[in-house]
Amino acid sequence: MTPSTPAPAPADDAADRLARITWSLIAEPSDPVALLARSLLGPVEALALAREATETELTTRLGGELPADTAEPGAPHQRSRRALARWRTRWAEVDLDAVLEDAERRRIRILTPADPEWPASLGDLQETSPHCLWAQGPGRLDELVASRCAAIVGSRASTPYGEDAATGFGAELAARGGTVVSGGAYGIDAAAHRGALAAPEGATIAVLAGGLDRLYPRGNTELLERIRDRHLVLSEAPPGTAPTRWRFLARNRLIAALGQAVLVVEASWRSGALSTARLADQLSRPVGAVPGPITSAASAGCHRVIRERGAVLVTEPSELLDLLPGGPAAGDGRFAVQDELDLLSPSDRRVLDAVPPRSSLALSRIAGEIGFEPAEVDAALARLSLLGLVETVGDRARRARTSR
Repeated sequence: MTPSTPAPAPADDAADRLARITWSLIAEPSDPVALLARSLLGPVEALALAREATETELTTRLGGELPADTAEPGAPHQRSRRALARWRTRWAEVDLDAVLEDAERRRIRILTPADPEWPASLGDLQETSPHCLWAQGPGRLDELVASRCAAIVGSRASTPYGEDAATGFGAELAARGGTVVSGGAYGIDAAAHRGALAAPEGATIAVLAGGLDRLYPRGNTELLERIRDRHLVLSEAPPGTAPTRWRFLARNRLIAALGQAVLVVEASWRSGALSTARLADQLSRPVGAVPGPITSAASAGCHRVIRERGAVLVTEPSELLDLLPGGPAAGDGRFAVQDELDLLSPSDRRVLDAVPPRSSLALSRIAGEIGFEPAEVDAALARLSLLGLVETVGDRARRARTSR
């Protein structure tokens, strides 16, 4: 909402809630005209226009300029006319009381910005924030995303390498008491969820593109039921809504907004997971990407987001935790090995390098080899002896048998 736009008049909480639920039922999550109308006028007044206004009245109330939509070209009044037609067609088929009764029977709760459980992070979506959310499970959304919450996403056509990495990242984040947000899909999403479920301390949220009455994909039904029974499944689409490509893409903005950081584990060149990374970047969320073999098409998208969008290269769980607010510094990583050789000064290291590995050498020869004064070599050998790296016998030095 621009600073010059007047805020919509306050509405009764109950009326606002019912209006938001109705918008969820009659408009697509990505419908730009519906989102603009709700943002400018408020859910209640916008809904009244949807029921009664002409295309000219709707266009005028929305400032005469409707948001551009590549899927719906045409002049503003044409887009208004199409918007009113599709809203009213769906509205004629909606039985709001039946929808609410069905949701209650299924123990699906409906969240709006007026509910304490509504997370503040969704406010970053501004005018594209969801009308409402349909949630199922014992977890409270606001608490689950309050701290150490990361979205872990990637390709459905994953490899064993990517699935193993996603499982490890999900398990480690959950073991630290964090929450894994993902989309419940095959491949990387499922692996991240499974990793989180393996840690009793953490939690995971599955954000679905369709209604919660039909868990999708069906091959992940058991996994999604475990998430629902232990934590939370979530959707902005009402029950009865089938998942479609455009709903998956719209769903990605919720995953990006709910996570305090987004990690792309494995993604092909045109993977939908890259849209989540792009949206997270627009929301000022840190974005990380796990590299793969340079010969693997399954990781081409990860390499692309590192190269083109400046994503942080992440190779282990500590680096993911480092992306989260207040997280610990990643440090050197598990492959960084430090020993006494790293503590040597350059001059001592040069003296050590001059000592032969399998024979002894006179102090004077060592000094001549490296261009040091004999006294400097003698002092360095004394320090190296204390570290157990060399042995001196008389005026000769050799490598200690236990040294590298």
